[in-house]
Amino acid sequence: MLRNNEVQRYLFISIGILIISTISISFISTVAAVFVFVSTSLIITVFLWMTYWRYKQIKKLSHYLRQISAGNMSLDVRDNREGELSILKNDIYKMSLMLSEQREDLKKDKLKLTDAISDISHQLKTPLTSMTVMAELLSDETMDDDKRLEFTHNIRKQLERMDWLVSSLLKLSKIDAGTIQFAKERVIVSNLVDEVIASLEIPLELKDISFQKLGDREVTFLGDYNWTKEALINIMKNAIEHTPEAERIAISFKENALYTEIIIQDTGKGIAKQDIPYIFKRFYKGGNAIDGSVGIGLAMAHSIITNQHGDIEVVSEEGRGTTFTIKLYKQVI
Repeated sequence: MLRNNEVQRYLFISIGILIISTISISFISTVAAVFVFVSTSLIITVFLWMTYWRYKQIKKLSHYLRQISAGNMSLDVRDNREGELSILKNDIYKMSLMLSEQREDLKKDKLKLTDAISDISHQLKTPLTSMTVMAELLSDETMDDDKRLEFTHNIRKQLERMDWLVSSLLKLSKIDAGTIQFAKERVIVSNLVDEVIASLEIPLELKDISFQKLGDREVTFLGDYNWTKEALINIMKNAIEHTPEAERIAISFKENALYTEIIIQDTGKGIAKQDIPYIFKRFYKGGNAIDGSVGIGLAMAHSIITNQHGDIEVVSEEGRGTTFTIKLYKQVI
């Protein structure tokens, strides 16, 4: 403390004033000179004691900050008394809480990144192995042209599947990390449904599935057109995959004062009761999943809807079809 230049200057000036005042007043009155000497000495002593106390408090804060920098966020230095040191303690405590939250967020982001990389590597392993085997077989010069054409076609299909898979996983990772800013635009649901169906005309025709659209053209919601379209396409693909030939899929929509509702209903195989709680989990495949299913489409649809402060629910019964209900709220409180 005494090495502090400000303290040294204060002591030098105070002692100088003490000496000059005592000598000056001693010519008038010895008693007064003693009183001034004692009073001024007490003031200097109190100042030194207060300064020493402040130094101890600052030393504690310095130790606290070093522990924070070392990763220990459990210490509490809050002080409800008045004074600048108390304000500083409370501000440091608030800062430590904020740093702790940021640290937890970074841990979560790191885990999400690790999971995404693990998911991608796991899902790519099977098609890569398959293509490696087929590529080795293609090097056989004795292979007939029909077989060579079949393997080439299979490799192309695997590459397309890998491209879709990587693209989907990257989209999911961006949504999970919160790096995607969903637009807030007025979307006409009827136009949105028309675009969704237009992109799925071929698979609908191949299975001879009839489609029905029910709803007024005035129905709208405030959200992201393209991302909501992506969610609806994924739900529709799931419905088409699980609906037998010559059956029906219907999309109906309506709105009220609270939300806009979009309902996708199929007459397919349905979902087993034990699978329903898990169908929106990434890579989950229920008992009725088709061969080659990855289990990512419904997870993406769920992420897109919930990140727009909406809800998505499913009601299903085996052998009687499935109904997905999407609610996009007009205002989130």
